[in-house]
Amino acid sequence: MSDLKNSVCVVTGASTPNGIGNAIAHTLARAGASVYLVAEGTEAQLQQVQRDCRGYSGSGRIEYGLHDLAVPGAAEAMIAQAHALFGRIDVLVNNAGIRAPYDFGTYTRAQFDQVVGVNLAAPFFASQAVVPIMRSQGGGRIIHIASQLGHVTYARRALYGLTKAALIHLTKSMAYELGRDGIIVNSVSPGPIRTQPLIDRLQSEPEEMASRIERYLPAGRLGEPREIADVVLFLATTDATFLQGEDICVDGGYTKH
Repeated sequence: MSDLKNSVCVVTGASTPNGIGNAIAHTLARAGASVYLVAEGTEAQLQQVQRDCRGYSGSGRIEYGLHDLAVPGAAEAMIAQAHALFGRIDVLVNNAGIRAPYDFGTYTRAQFDQVVGVNLAAPFFASQAVVPIMRSQGGGRIIHIASQLGHVTYARRALYGLTKAALIHLTKSMAYELGRDGIIVNSVSPGPIRTQPLIDRLQSEPEEMASRIERYLPAGRLGEPREIADVVLFLATTDATFLQGEDICVDGGYTKH
């Protein structure tokens, strides 16, 4: 898989402007992939991403589907629809995620179920659904988007961090079981990335954000969504298939202190 020509990629959480999934979809399309864009309830945004990705010279077929991954069975339905549309799936990028930032002790069961459903259950069951397809093709790539908060803690992120730590463990378990089938599984853990929530905080709390960046980020800046997308592209295309079950932390050095 030296490039993505004739390859089909599924990307969840692909619609949000300034989002990581959006950047991943654009990067894979520019690399020549056909892409199935997935999000929940944001059809106008998905259509815009579809138009943008179709505009790249050499991109493959670009389609989208609305799937609420918090609902049991939605992840499997997503894979079935993508396979019906394209006839194959070469790369699955499990990017969709929600944070629910609350103090520990105040989470409701409904909040727990929703965050676990989107952040962990959906990647788990989407991966299970795609494995038979990839086996029949002789292999494939599964890439989970985890988080630096799967490695370190932060206030009001207990539930989010729990799901991301579990996703990193799932990466290792899947790689151990599936590598012999030619299914390569790795994950990427973004640090503070210039997505819309942080853009909003930079505007509303410029001094506080500048102080946090200076204190916690050796890189001296926030990351950009394209920098996560570039790592995903590497994992989707590299011939270095001895790289299996790893979590690549792209965090400007945040977790190194």
